[in-house]
Amino acid sequence: MNNTLRNRACTGTALALAVSTVLTACGGGDSASSDTRTAKDSPTARSAATVKDPLVATFDGGLYILDGESLKLTRTLALPGFNRVNPAGDDSHVIVSTDAGFRVLDAAEQNLTDITYEGAKPGHVVRHAGRTVLFTDGTGEVNVIDPADLSGGTKPEGRTYHSTEAHHGVAVELSNGELLSTLGTEEKRTGALVLDKNNKEIKRDERCPGVHGEAAAQGEAVGVGCEDGVLIYKNGEFTKVDAPDDYGRIGNQAGSDASPVLLGDYKTDPDAELERPTRISLIDTETAKLRLVDLGTSYSFRSLGRGPHGEALVLGTDGALHVIDPKTGTVEKKIPVVDTWQEPLDWQQARPTLFVRDHTAYVSEPGKRTVHAVDIESGEKITSVTLPKGTNELSGVVGH
Repeated sequence: MNNTLRNRACTGTALALAVSTVLTACGGGDSASSDTRTAKDSPTARSAATVKDPLVATFDGGLYILDGESLKLTRTLALPGFNRVNPAGDDSHVIVSTDAGFRVLDAAEQNLTDITYEGAKPGHVVRHAGRTVLFTDGTGEVNVIDPADLSGGTKPEGRTYHSTEAHHGVAVELSNGELLSTLGTEEKRTGALVLDKNNKEIKRDERCPGVHGEAAAQGEAVGVGCEDGVLIYKNGEFTKVDAPDDYGRIGNQAGSDASPVLLGDYKTDPDAELERPTRISLIDTETAKLRLVDLGTSYSFRSLGRGPHGEALVLGTDGALHVIDPKTGTVEKKIPVVDTWQEPLDWQQARPTLFVRDHTAYVSEPGKRTVHAVDIESGEKITSVTLPKGTNELSGVVGH
């Protein structure tokens, strides 16, 4: 997610990876497996079969809905354009970023709903403390929704905020109602501000050049990435954690309620067309210290995730899922999942992607048109599926 990182920071559709949790699933019936429809055919119609804990994968021209346990393809929805997917925050819905804005997919019922948040360049989708926040890059609009309100089929009445200027940004609402949102313009991003429940500014910090991405750690410490480290907001105060390099860009992060340590990427070449880093960053929000770990393999912005116990997970181009102790930086195991691969130059092009729910890591392998489910703790591959086309993004429902 995803929104994004080699100079993708300037692209409006980029978004950070969010951390997810898994549930066990059971699937829909055979009748859904061959159904293909356009998004406008029947946006509010209920499908005959309901899929529990579905996954959603994008492909060139549409969406695949998969059963969360068997990975069986239960429905294909046609949806033109480059689309992105993120959990909405409940056990039924997924947010789809389209050319025209955010659309809400009822993945359990296998239909696009009428709920839309229109606006150019829909960007980051962030779930935290029972709220889901949508940031529209082209307008600077922030929409905060309670995912439980999506089940009614009508657009929820939620909190809104408009950034002073449109930019590729991100926002998150905290459990006390404070809203942290990035600061910037289309040309330059500088940091973050915090608003109270009434959208009145109470804090700001502009020590974060090129601010990009967000993740929350244990204790509700929120980190946003900078071109020279990380900016942390915790207990009403900002703290800057400097990178060891003059240019040490952290643009994508993954957090966990089970760990005070944030997982981030790490890039050091501001002039690279595409930097393929081998080091990841671990940011301890309690000590405000940053540790770099060299994995010996590169990875992409869709490679980061967190396990059920706070494990740091990185899908490497060596084809393995690297399971890392976030406190020590020790790589505890490497789980072979896919063939070796190389990150493409264009950030919108498909590459193996990681999506995590609870104890299961789902990994796509576009070149083979497959999606795999792996048990994080045992390292065993649970099941795999071959799809009609290779997929790009991979996400699913995540209930709280």
